Amino acid sequence: MIQEKEASLECCLYYKYITELEAVTLNQTKLWTKDFIIMSAASFFIALVYFLLVTTLAVYAIQQFNASESMAGFAASIFVIGAVFSRLFTGRYMETIGRQKVLYAGLFLFLAATLLYFTEMNLYLLLLIRFIHGAAFGISTTALATVIIDIIPKERRGEGISYFSLSATLATSIGPFLGLYISQHGDFSMIFILCTILSMISVIISLFLKIPRSVMTDDQDNSLKGFKLLSFFEKKAVPISLMITIMGFIYSGILSFITAYATEINLTEAASFFFLVYSIVLLISRPVTGKLLDIKGDNFVIYPAILSFAIGLLILSQSYNSFTLLLASVFIALGFGTMQSCFQAIAIKESPKHRIGLATSTYFICMDLGVGMGPFILGSIIPLFGFRGLYFMSAIVVFLCIFLYYSLHGKKAANQKLYS
Repeated sequence: MIQEKEASLECCLYYKYITELEAVTLNQTKLWTKDFIIMSAASFFIALVYFLLVTTLAVYAIQQFNASESMAGFAASIFVIGAVFSRLFTGRYMETIGRQKVLYAGLFLFLAATLLYFTEMNLYLLLLIRFIHGAAFGISTTALATVIIDIIPKERRGEGISYFSLSATLATSIGPFLGLYISQHGDFSMIFILCTILSMISVIISLFLKIPRSVMTDDQDNSLKGFKLLSFFEKKAVPISLMITIMGFIYSGILSFITAYATEINLTEAASFFFLVYSIVLLISRPVTGKLLDIKGDNFVIYPAILSFAIGLLILSQSYNSFTLLLASVFIALGFGTMQSCFQAIAIKESPKHRIGLATSTYFICMDLGVGMGPFILGSIIPLFGFRGLYFMSAIVVFLCIFLYYSLHGKKAANQKLYS
């Protein structure tokens, strides 16, 4: 009888242990936590402010200050210059200063810069404000993208980053739509008021975050000190970051010239839905591609994505009706949209944990440089070859990147999968 009671007690204790173990395991692999949702929302509001302004600031500069088209364009693009500048130092000092302090500093500076649009200004002051706003954007987004890595379970990193990056993807379609709608039915002060509200929301909700502390050894801490090149870049993230530089460079040709191209081929109505279709496709595909990256490996996702981007550009270059133009958007989303989040996951996976901040800033700096340089260089090709020629040559370049990816990362990833 006593033995039966002892056996029963042992069974109860064993069941309790298993239950607790399952609960811990479930908690460790849970993706949609409070902190993950808050950070995704904050990222969305920050990106929404960026896209609200980037589509309207050039017109604002022309109307308010009689700026030339080149200076008006510079007022919009200097934001990216500020972001690249701040990312250099954010990745470098985030771990030594503290992630929480850097994140809050970036968010509060972002809000302060938004409020500066209400001051009396001239064109040069506007350029200064745009640079500061861009710097705050760079700090905030780099900090958010770094902190989110510690919140996402390691075995679901590709999936988690895919979901997280969807926040910015949604902003790419909602932001320009809101910006253009408000500018047509209101004035610029309404845009600045909305941007202020969105910035305030991102600050307020972030106060409820529980940000994990970064724990480093003395050797790791010392490796981040000093003023050398490796203090600002993570070398293990550079190969895959070079890929996003090229892909971002090519994609900027779509961002900058799709409207002009659609006007030339009389498909302006279809072009207005181009980025909406792009966003919808990513909403559906990114959770799937993120999971595949975690389960099947890098090459299983990246090779088809590169091919899809090339096909999308080829279809775009030969578009003569609305269907083919929007079909190109689908392939481009499955291509560039997939690579954008998966390359980030790879850059982080390849880097030491204590240098994730540097890996994140390295990745974003390379992407910003590609997107920022693209319009200036690609714009000089259009008078020579036209829009169709531009997109056709872009398709060839992207296709050839299959071999570049193989040499930079694909071969290594194949060996890792083979011996894992």
